[in-house]
Amino acid sequence: MAIDLGAPINTVFFLAIVYYVQRIIFPSTSQPSQTPSEFKKSYSWMPASHPPTLLFQRYTAKTLAPFDGRDGRRILLAIKGTVFDVTAGRSFYGPDGPYGNFAGRDASRGMAKQSFDLDMLTPIDQPLDKLDDLTPSEIGNMDGWIEHFSNKYIICGELVESTD
Repeated sequence: MAIDLGAPINTVFFLAIVYYVQRIIFPSTSQPSQTPSEFKKSYSWMPASHPPTLLFQRYTAKTLAPFDGRDGRRILLAIKGTVFDVTAGRSFYGPDGPYGNFAGRDASRGMAKQSFDLDMLTPIDQPLDKLDDLTPSEIGNMDGWIEHFSNKYIICGELVESTD
């Protein structure tokens, strides 16, 4: 079966096939003019620098507090003793984000009660909240947030009681 390249439509299809086969066999190797900050077309670029290595460590309420995202710092928050690095969600957990009051803090009670109120946060000079008065529904809310965070963010430590 011969292809009639005399017909305009066949010529267009033939040229399109040749073009796409050429693009697959000989992909573009040109570098972008500026380093992309998000995925749009492909992963053919390298980041300017790799993120710092995170070590799993123990935090107290006082040692967690500086990680509130201010001045470009990392953003950590804890739920039920697990510390998450939520820096990637700076627009949500940073100083100006809707969840910004949880940055650098134990967010367990606030997440359980679905409340952003400051009175949901235990002062950093107080013992950790034992969460004994939460209802089963509130515990379910908190566990749902833990599952969400575990699938989306890096677990970088655990929140422990201060020995001071």
